[in-house]
Amino acid sequence: RRPRAAVTYSVELVTDDTAFAELAPDWSRLYERCAAATPFQSHAWLHSWWLSYGSRGRLRLLLVRDGRELVAAAPLMRVRRPVPTLVPLGGAISDCGDVLLDDERGEEAVTALTEGLAAAARTALIDFREVRPGGAAERIYDRWRGPRRRVSDSLCLELPAVPMEELVARLPSAKAQRVRAKLRKLTALGVERQVVRPEEVDTALRRLLELHRLQWQGRKVTSEHLRPRFCDHLVRSVGPMVRSGDAVVTEFRLGEDVVAVDLTLLSRRLAGGYLYGAHPRLRESKADVAVMLLDACAEHTRTGGRGTLSLLRGNEPYKHHWRPEPVLNQRLLLARRRTAPLLSATLCDVAARRRGK
Repeated sequence: RRPRAAVTYSVELVTDDTAFAELAPDWSRLYERCAAATPFQSHAWLHSWWLSYGSRGRLRLLLVRDGRELVAAAPLMRVRRPVPTLVPLGGAISDCGDVLLDDERGEEAVTALTEGLAAAARTALIDFREVRPGGAAERIYDRWRGPRRRVSDSLCLELPAVPMEELVARLPSAKAQRVRAKLRKLTALGVERQVVRPEEVDTALRRLLELHRLQWQGRKVTSEHLRPRFCDHLVRSVGPMVRSGDAVVTEFRLGEDVVAVDLTLLSRRLAGGYLYGAHPRLRESKADVAVMLLDACAEHTRTGGRGTLSLLRGNEPYKHHWRPEPVLNQRLLLARRRTAPLLSATLCDVAARRRGK
């Protein structure tokens, strides 16, 4: 590490789409040096999301550099409703939001990013959504000098990153026996899985989305997953993420037919099953799709030193069969004194929505 007295940080606000694309090499190096980062903070994911969902003139990337080296970044955009706010890129389709901070840097880099955010916010509130406990944005929150509030956000369910046999061993005896029987059933049916090669990822993802549409046909589904812009984003982002080790796509076959495709996202600390598609014939064959997918996801935790196998957001009953640990994402609200009324208005909205639920 360079002597502290020799380090001077520059802060830059990027609002240009082209400049965002050109940041990929610098961003990727910083991403690798931030242990708290999730795949939703990778350049491939965020830039692709912006191309599908961003609005011209709204981009706000706050960058902190030591010379040419990128040491901190806050990927944000400005929205006007319900109040003027800076919010993380990634939107509702991203399970985690955060900033990036170089782990090798001291508090000076945190201070530079915090002060840069205060200047960039001007008349807007800063609203960091879906920050995992231990996220880098917590360091910004701790250093913030103006009004601030921390409220709970979405619930995630998480398991230890251990092989499937250890996940089964955590269950009560009777449940463990049923899961082992379901695993044997998958073998007896002849279900085989194969990790998709990088050059075949685009085709596999389109197949995933088609199978996802089939499996939810006639039932309530997240409508965004069926839209062309989501397909464009997924195909555009996941290929580079597979090549960099931030994602893995798995196909499941019965004979010559692909009957399911799974997308698992990877980071230094966690593996998380993001989206899958399964043909209805799998369930008609009495195959337990949830067991099949978890078995494949757990396989990706055998290497890499990850501590968490995340079931990501959602409190679906089937997830609780595995005795997961509930983990609440956080919402970190930061205001300046002049924007304190915006903070109050947002907190009132949060309270009203909770009463509504």
